[in-house]
Amino acid sequence: MNIRYAISVIVFCLTVSGVRAFAQEAVADTIPSGYELVDSLVYVPAPLLNTELAGKNIFLELPLVEKGGASDVRVHQSQGISTAMNTHFRTNSSRSVCGYRVRIFFDNKQTSRYASEAALKRFVEQYNDVAAYRSYVNPYFKVTVGDFRTKSEAMQLLQKIRGAFPSAFIVKENINYPVVDRERPVVEDTVRVLRPVLER
Repeated sequence: MNIRYAISVIVFCLTVSGVRAFAQEAVADTIPSGYELVDSLVYVPAPLLNTELAGKNIFLELPLVEKGGASDVRVHQSQGISTAMNTHFRTNSSRSVCGYRVRIFFDNKQTSRYASEAALKRFVEQYNDVAAYRSYVNPYFKVTVGDFRTKSEAMQLLQKIRGAFPSAFIVKENINYPVVDRERPVVEDTVRVLRPVLER
């Protein structure tokens, strides 16, 4: 079964959201004895798409002078086209696309389960801005990384990680949509984390 994000990233994101909620609750009440709130830097995967227009009909968002816009943009189309387009967007919102990934682990030994987890963890620690996936297809454990539309993009990552993962190779498979901004694939954020007071 493919994992959408690296296991550690999922756990990390869930932990961050849980910690945020707990920290806010702690501030609202009181901080438990023996604990303190500290700032912590976290890296969260960037959104795969711009969410400003999520759930909105783009044709209703176009500028109109009567709504205070600088210009008039009007689209004339039949109701059939509008209905077909809305149906297409609704039914294909989670569809994957054919592309390329780099496989960094592929084995079926008795120790493969733990070795694949270790390979995934090592990759995520070194390249936290690249999506990583661990899967099991009987009898093989696999770890693949990246979401690339072209083979040349996958080749760039392969060359970059070849030293750390010498047996890595490119595979063609269904991928998730690549991040919108490849220059900023992760977003830095600071959260307040509740932790035990460290003895100095």
